[in-house]
Amino acid sequence: MNLKDVEVFCAIVAAGNLTRAARTLGSTAMTVSRRLALLESELGVRLLQRTTRAVSLTSEGEEFLPYARAMVEAEQTAKNMFSAGATGAFGLLRVTAPSGFGRRNVLPLLPDLMATNPQMKVELNLSEDAVDIVAQGYDIAIRIAPLRDSRLVAHRLADNPRVLCASPAYLQRKGAPKLLADLKNHACLRLSALPWWLFENQGGAISYTPDARFSCSSVEGVREMCMAGAGIAQLTALDIRQEAARGELVPLMLEDMAMPALAVWALLPTRRYTPRRVTAFLAALRHSLG
Repeated sequence: MNLKDVEVFCAIVAAGNLTRAARTLGSTAMTVSRRLALLESELGVRLLQRTTRAVSLTSEGEEFLPYARAMVEAEQTAKNMFSAGATGAFGLLRVTAPSGFGRRNVLPLLPDLMATNPQMKVELNLSEDAVDIVAQGYDIAIRIAPLRDSRLVAHRLADNPRVLCASPAYLQRKGAPKLLADLKNHACLRLSALPWWLFENQGGAISYTPDARFSCSSVEGVREMCMAGAGIAQLTALDIRQEAARGELVPLMLEDMAMPALAVWALLPTRRYTPRRVTAFLAALRHSLG
C-alpha cells in the first residue's frame, strides 16, 4: 500500500473535497483523484462518495480511516524521533469535550502541556454535541455521559458521581431535604438538557422530574445560581469540587436515595496506534483530576 495514497485519502477527508485537499497538499485535483482511485482499487472498496462539491465517507471508508490516520501518524513519528533536536510530543492534538468540563478541567492544563511540548499544537472543541470523532478527525473525545459507541476505545480517567448541592445561605433559609419527596418543597435548578434527575435505591434507577424554578443550558449558569442561594441543583462532583472545598456549596445526601455513579472517559478512535501527543494529554488530565 502506497503511503502517499493513504495520506491523500486522509487529506481529502479533512478538507471535505478534492480541490481543498489538493491545495493543502500542494498538488492538483486530478492527481489527488488519481491517488484516491489507486488506493480504492488496491483495497477493493469505495472509500468516499464524490459529488461536485463535497465528499462523504462510505461505511468502508469510515472503518478504514482510523487505520489510515495511524499509518500517516506513525510515519511522522518515526521521522520526528530521529530528527535533530526532536523531543516530546508533536503535531496537532484535536480534542472535543463538554463545555463546562473543558473550561474548568482541560483549559487550565494546556499552557503547561504546550510549554513542555513546544512542537505540539492543540485544537479544542467545547460543545455538548455528540461529535463523531472518527469522521471528523478528533484524537480524543472527553465524555461524562454513559458510553454508547462500541467502536471507540474507552479509557476511564476519574470517578465523577452526580451530587445534589446547595449554598449555605439557602440551607439556612430552607433547610436540607432528607427524602426524595422533600424536593417538592424546594426550589430546584436544573440543566436544560436534563429535565429529570437520576437517583438509585435498592429497587434500581429512579427518575425524578423536578418542578424547576430555573433551568440553564450550561453547568456554569446552574452552578452560579446555586451559589447565589437560588435553590438546589444536581450536578457532578467535579462540577462543584472547587466550590465545595471553599465551603461555597454543600453536597447533600438523601436518606432514601443514592447518587448514580458516573465517570470521566477519554474516547479514542483506535487502539492500533496512540500518538505521543495523546498519551501526554491523557497523563496530564488524569493527574489534574486526581
